[in-house]
Amino acid sequence: MITPSYVQMMAQYNAEMNRRLYAAAGRLDEAALREDRGAFFGSILATLNHLLWGDRTWMCRFDGWAKPETGIKDSVTLTPDLATLAAERVQADAAIIQWAGRVSQRWLEGDLTWFSNATQSERTAPLSMLVTHLFNHQTHHRGQVHAMLTAAGQGTGDTDLFVVVG
Repeated sequence: MITPSYVQMMAQYNAEMNRRLYAAAGRLDEAALREDRGAFFGSILATLNHLLWGDRTWMCRFDGWAKPETGIKDSVTLTPDLATLAAERVQADAAIIQWAGRVSQRWLEGDLTWFSNATQSERTAPLSMLVTHLFNHQTHHRGQVHAMLTAAGQGTGDTDLFVVVG
């Protein structure tokens, strides 16, 4: 079982790693950001857009955020450029940190029922698992972006959790 302190730690880690990725991405030109690098969503920009879309999708379920207007297929074009995306990312990370500070153990022990567009079915799952999924999804796709940035010659510094938030 996860705890509120775990949620808070992961929200802080998420925000810091996003700051590092966006700083590295900001050193690339537009063509390099949009270049198809063979990742699941193709480019650095597309993957970063999908990540913000995913966070917004889960946070609309967890904290009443506005639901993204696009579906998963169009998540890669959520914002038109890195500057817009970066500004929206900073706002989302701050809001996730605020939400994490309000998460209680009782809430984490509950369940969530929602309609999943991905599976086209109503789903119910423990909130603790779904919050873990939120952070796992972030880490998974940030890892892809990290690999693409590294291949493009841009570093982000250490990514180990115990170094970043320790």
